[in-house]
Amino acid sequence: MTIIDGKQIAADIRAELKLKIETFKKKEGNIPGLVAILVGEDPASNVYVSMKHKACDEVGIYSKVEKLSAKTTEEDLLKLIEKYNNDNEYHGILVQLPLPKHIDEDKVIEAISPFKDVDGFHPINVGKMVIGKETLYPCTPYGVVELLKRYKIETKGKHVVVVGRSNIVGKPVANMLLQKKAGANAVVTVVHSAAEDLSSITKQADILIAAIGVPEFIKSEMVKNNAVVIDVGVNRVDDSSKKNGYKLVGDVDFENVAKKASFITPVPGGVGPMTIAMLMQNTYSAFLKRHGIFNEV
Repeated sequence: MTIIDGKQIAADIRAELKLKIETFKKKEGNIPGLVAILVGEDPASNVYVSMKHKACDEVGIYSKVEKLSAKTTEEDLLKLIEKYNNDNEYHGILVQLPLPKHIDEDKVIEAISPFKDVDGFHPINVGKMVIGKETLYPCTPYGVVELLKRYKIETKGKHVVVVGRSNIVGKPVANMLLQKKAGANAVVTVVHSAAEDLSSITKQADILIAAIGVPEFIKSEMVKNNAVVIDVGVNRVDDSSKKNGYKLVGDVDFENVAKKASFITPVPGGVGPMTIAMLMQNTYSAFLKRHGIFNEV
């Protein structure tokens, strides 16, 4: 059994991007720019935006954080997005979710230029992904696919079972892996809470991707021998032995499933670090396209 080291792969990607950006800067004199817009004081969102800002500094992306009050109106947020849509210094726009309840998330996502949508959530980019065109991909699914590629895990003709159908992970990772291209071309099944016998389907998976948001839901008896198990879940569970009173676990019962798997991602340290790495990749890709370069990613 091999534990897939997402922290190391993410570090490798950041190092590769740093070199590419430095090289481009020497030749052309400019660098990618990313603006993150944070509405309100959600502690988790503050942490995520800070981590993204730090990653930008590491790879050489110019970054800015716009911190707005939780009382910011939808109209004012849309005006700010339009401002950055028209600002050539910024190649990526990220609006940290969730937003306050009085703001329509769909309207905000659709307001971001598809060319600067580095989260990969805009309907145009989602549509391109579904029909197999190159685009800006949702970062977490993009990270899952990249982990499989970098560990040379064969996907062609393999049965991939995705547990979960969210717009952020389940649906996009299923679509990405069924495309007829290198690093994909899999036979994909999406299973969810409506399944009468979910376990009978998960046991068929050569590659099992868990993205259901339920702590340690996937048990050993739900996984066939030598399956590749990718755990996207991040859940807080009470743990009195920890200083902060909780621990992070995935959607997979890691300790027991690891005994049967050929490859498995841990939580934390598996898929999680890849999300920000692929955000950096998307920002760099958007930057290249802005300069008319389409054959490098």
